[in-house]
Amino acid sequence: MASRQFYPEQFKTLAAQKVPRVMRAFSWMLFIGVISAGLFLYFVPWVQTTSGFGSVMALDPNDRLQEINALVPGRIQEWYVRDGSHVSVGDPIVRIVDVDPQLLTRLGAERDQVIAKLRAAETAQQTSELDLERTRSLFNDGLASRREYEQARIRVEELRARVAEAAAELTRVDVNLSRQSVQIVRAPRDGVILRVFAGDAATFVQAGDVVATFVPDNAGRAVELFIDGRDVALVRPGAPVRLQFEGWPAIQFSGWPSVAVGTFSGTVVAVDPSADTGGRFRVLVTEDEDSEVSWPDQQFVRFGSTARGWVLLETVPVGYEIWRQLNNFPARLPTASSVTGAR
Repeated sequence: MASRQFYPEQFKTLAAQKVPRVMRAFSWMLFIGVISAGLFLYFVPWVQTTSGFGSVMALDPNDRLQEINALVPGRIQEWYVRDGSHVSVGDPIVRIVDVDPQLLTRLGAERDQVIAKLRAAETAQQTSELDLERTRSLFNDGLASRREYEQARIRVEELRARVAEAAAELTRVDVNLSRQSVQIVRAPRDGVILRVFAGDAATFVQAGDVVATFVPDNAGRAVELFIDGRDVALVRPGAPVRLQFEGWPAIQFSGWPSVAVGTFSGTVVAVDPSADTGGRFRVLVTEDEDSEVSWPDQQFVRFGSTARGWVLLETVPVGYEIWRQLNNFPARLPTASSVTGAR
């Protein structure tokens, strides 16, 4: 049976059908979109980051929260400050008195007695030394025996020991009197009394007990971030950081930090060599001195405020970053040139 041939002119209805313009436009748009997406993924740069949460703290240990302790045991007589009071160096904070109100008077009387004892011992020593000189002269002239001469020497040494003992006792009394005299606890430097531990005349404190907490003024701020262990090996001192502070409006673009709004620049100064109990590593960040925009004033970003940070790593194509995130791979290792530049 001979094959039957079909000719297009025989199907006039099919030949009359045309591709709709909408589908044609959609096809071109889809084609251009795929090409654009490929070019975007390959050529557009993306800054790799590793982020973490933390809080604002003082980098210098002397600028951190301090405890003010009682210097002597006794009861609280008077408070000179309250919570939130600003103090200058040397300002009184609290007065502590001994349970015996006459203690200082009695210590002063005891000191006078020890001084009198010391003077009497010194006078006796001087007299015995004169007797020793006379006995030595008589012994050399043959008018005194050796026994008398040796007894005079022993007497001088005994009185010298008494003088030394009286001087040591005077030192002990002075130390005790000095400690009991320092009954007013004063501010170590300019700062703010954060919290006062309530107490009145019925409250007894021991030497070393905490009576208040204190925060110094003009403390240098830093941020401690806790970074996941997957990327912490790539974080090095000197790496740039973008910070977002609690209560400060911000819009952060992780891969394009240059277009971020409301974030502030910082620099990594230290990375802990060991992780905490949660497996995170602490990274200390300070303010970038070369940045044109400084951190918010301490009135707005206080110690203990929550912060979030993005440590900037390598610059890679967007496609590589998407592939890395989908496979849960760590960020790309820094190149030799970037490490050298950071140093």
